[in-house]
Amino acid sequence: MAWLFLIIAGLTEIIWAIGLKEANGFTELVPSIITIVFLIVSFFLFAKAMKTIPIGTAYAIFTGIGAAGTVVVGILWFQEAVSFGKLFFLCLLLFGIIGLKLVDDEEEDA
Repeated sequence: MAWLFLIIAGLTEIIWAIGLKEANGFTELVPSIITIVFLIVSFFLFAKAMKTIPIGTAYAIFTGIGAAGTVVVGILWFQEAVSFGKLFFLCLLLFGIIGLKLVDDEEEDA
């Protein structure tokens, strides 16, 4: 269940990161409220996940999901520039996230 909490926390991080952009410095009411709500949900789930997942692994995966997802949304929604380098390092980030999960699973089995 902790891994599910962590994944959802990372996904909600994407929402509040986008909300920060849309809130325009917290001058737009609805995006500001959405940002604050999802920020609270994100950190609540992240904290629940850290009850059983090591902090280093949990934090790296949490921020990795948020960062990678925000890059993808930026490309698709905000028409941000796409380059080979950006895609390469995005894939590298995703492989790192997967690797941390696999290493953590191995350590639990040992």
